[in-house]
Amino acid sequence: MTVQSKTVGVLASGGLDSSILLAHLLGQGHRVQPFYIRQGLFWQQHELAGLRQYLEAIATPRLLDLVVLDLPLADLYSGHWSLTGQETPAHDSPDEAVYLPGRNALLLVKAAVWCQLHGIEQLALAPLGTSPFEDAGENFLADFESALNRGAMRRVQFLSPFGKMNKEQVMALGTKLPLQLTFSCISPSGGLHCGRCNKCAERQNAFRIASLHDHTPYANSPPTTNH
Repeated sequence: MTVQSKTVGVLASGGLDSSILLAHLLGQGHRVQPFYIRQGLFWQQHELAGLRQYLEAIATPRLLDLVVLDLPLADLYSGHWSLTGQETPAHDSPDEAVYLPGRNALLLVKAAVWCQLHGIEQLALAPLGTSPFEDAGENFLADFESALNRGAMRRVQFLSPFGKMNKEQVMALGTKLPLQLTFSCISPSGGLHCGRCNKCAERQNAFRIASLHDHTPYANSPPTTNH
């Protein structure tokens, strides 16, 4: 059955930015189709569980059931920290340390084809204007959109509503959301945020700059050094 074209697809990781984006689009009156791309990465079991809880908490009739698509990367990322959980980028590492080769292209391609097959004309993702990664930028998204639409029976447009915003501005949109249910750790411990990895540092800083209390349970106290 074809979904109405006014529906917006959203690549949802379960982290702060994409979770806020889901609620933001719902608040604008859109029907929202969330996608999660399961790639077998070390943290994804907990990330997906957190996303399901968050979606349940913000559920409305316009929020469609989560679509989980599998794109295993074990053969491509063999031995990489994202699969092994070893030598994960630490709290004080630069953002570039968590770069995963081809990440956005891999995420986009499967969700975009699903949208084309089901008549969804727009697919949104949540990179910020401050992202250091070129494959999260406007030029990449325009080029990749053009390539995927060549020869396709239906077109899909990529949206990046937060592409001109910084973390503080995005967090301001989420002040009334159950952000404690989101998950953004790459080295979980006992199902909890580790409190010591690069993404935990980013998360802690996001709450700090937004002057919001961080209700996230961490397995370890964060280091005293700044990220």
